[in-house]
Amino acid sequence: MGLSTHVLDTMHGCPAAGMAVALYATQGSAQGDVASLVARYVLNADGRTDGPLYSNVELQAGTYRLVFDVAAYFKAKGVQLPEPHFLNRVSLDFGIAHADQHYHVPLLVSPWSYSTYRGS
Repeated sequence: MGLSTHVLDTMHGCPAAGMAVALYATQGSAQGDVASLVARYVLNADGRTDGPLYSNVELQAGTYRLVFDVAAYFKAKGVQLPEPHFLNRVSLDFGIAHADQHYHVPLLVSPWSYSTYRGS
């Protein structure tokens, strides 16, 4: 399946339907990471994209970044957030070592915390 993501809203106990997510390919340089936008997504009712972010055919070894628009999602759900927001966007930088394997990057998130892991 390549690369996929899934977001669960731990405040409300449901998938994060409607959350905006951006995928970047990154490369390190002496001045820092250079990130190139690959695609933007809006998560479906299951808190997932409608298809893989990359298929096994497209996925390449390298470094990537997923950026989840957490504050906008919770504001749209009617959550009163402080200004400035504790979490605005959550950026996850990760590496793909074996492009022939499936990489699943889930995010469990509330307005005040998040966790992630390499899923299956």
